[in-house]
Amino acid sequence: MSDRHFPLPGTINLRDFGGYDTRLGRPVRRRRLFRSGHMAELAQHGHDDFVALGIETICDLRRPEERDAEPTPVPEDLARRVEIEIDPGSAIAMRAALADADLHLEDRIRYMVDINRDLARDHADHYARMFEALLETEGGFLIHCAAGKDRTGFGCALILHTLGVDEQTILEDYLATNDYVDIEGQVLPRLRRWYGDRSLPDHETIMALAGVRPEYLRAALEVIEDEFEGMDAYLERTVGLDASAREALRARLLET
Repeated sequence: MSDRHFPLPGTINLRDFGGYDTRLGRPVRRRRLFRSGHMAELAQHGHDDFVALGIETICDLRRPEERDAEPTPVPEDLARRVEIEIDPGSAIAMRAALADADLHLEDRIRYMVDINRDLARDHADHYARMFEALLETEGGFLIHCAAGKDRTGFGCALILHTLGVDEQTILEDYLATNDYVDIEGQVLPRLRRWYGDRSLPDHETIMALAGVRPEYLRAALEVIEDEFEGMDAYLERTVGLDASAREALRARLLET
């Protein structure tokens, strides 16, 4: 999947999530669907390359305080902004989970599993707005949050399922975050600020929160299966994506 990754200076986990085969026999178009973490440090020489991607809409899933702390530097006349506040679990709890050096690896994993359950159970209305923005977009569409893995990962999974991509491929796209997050350059500096003089956790413990695991996305998918009668019913009845909307997305985002 390396050809999907755009390692532009100042971006995190920026990649194309098109190009996958679908059950409809038509692959997802390339360079139309993008995902990333925050872009607050997008350097000027990377900024021009970002604009060249042709992204028409930036769908930002962060809380207002996250956007204020790490604003997106792309001028609004170059890309429409759609801001959708998604807060799965409290920011205070997340910070505590990161900063508590005594918290066991299993506890951190359990915390992230619960966040992903929350995404499916409590935020369907937010993802409905994401689909509305996608339906209004003719060009490139970027969905992102802080690290581009949890809120963004679940949103991308919903989009890919709508387009007919199989669950195993969706999971592989989700797990690709672990290949593209720069632990040394992007994660550890933040952790050092939070931990201060205390010792950092081991790599596996750091990755439990800074990366993704199969059980995270599967937890969200299990909620959809157990509580919403499966993904198709979830998208139609809970997210509000009816048959005509699904067909409109496929007509626009699948190869002819």
